[in-house]
Amino acid sequence: ETGGNLRIFTQGKPEYPPHSTRLLPRKMAMSTALSRRIAHLDMDAFFVNVELLENPALRGTPIIVAPLGPRSVVCSASYEARAHGVRSGMPLSRARNLSPNATVLPLRGDYRHYSRAVMAILHDLSPYVEQVSVDEAFVDLTGAYLHGQDPVALAQRARDRIAQELSLPSSAGVAPNKLLAKMASTGSKPNGLW
Repeated sequence: ETGGNLRIFTQGKPEYPPHSTRLLPRKMAMSTALSRRIAHLDMDAFFVNVELLENPALRGTPIIVAPLGPRSVVCSASYEARAHGVRSGMPLSRARNLSPNATVLPLRGDYRHYSRAVMAILHDLSPYVEQVSVDEAFVDLTGAYLHGQDPVALAQRARDRIAQELSLPSSAGVAPNKLLAKMASTGSKPNGLW
């Protein structure tokens, strides 16, 4: 890898990855870039919803998941707590001031198990999955799209499987690039597809 351009060297000759458009004529490169389909899947209030699987009586109430301690920050907040202004990354002390009736749960769920299960479902769609955090990933659906499959229907199938098999809500967005896919999934929250 040199100068930001990804090249794979084999026996002294550079080979570009199959998705590279570097060697294609400009018009072909543009049409290839426009035919890409990237899905971004993001789990909704992941830590909260995993905790709700173990404690469903708290459903519909303000919940904050954070490690307990004097300098703790919010890992996740239910949409009921978010309505009071609580956000991920916020100091727990501030979150408690904004939503004093919220239930604060320490990190304790089996988050890795659920994260791995979600990623396995995404790998069933495409071998090209880029996990960017415990609860979100990009999935390259270009191959399926070029073979006549609807990438939006594939993203919905993944969301349905996650809901059925894991009982967790998720949001997804499908677009020609990662930036737009991320914006689409953010715009479709909670529990939507754009």
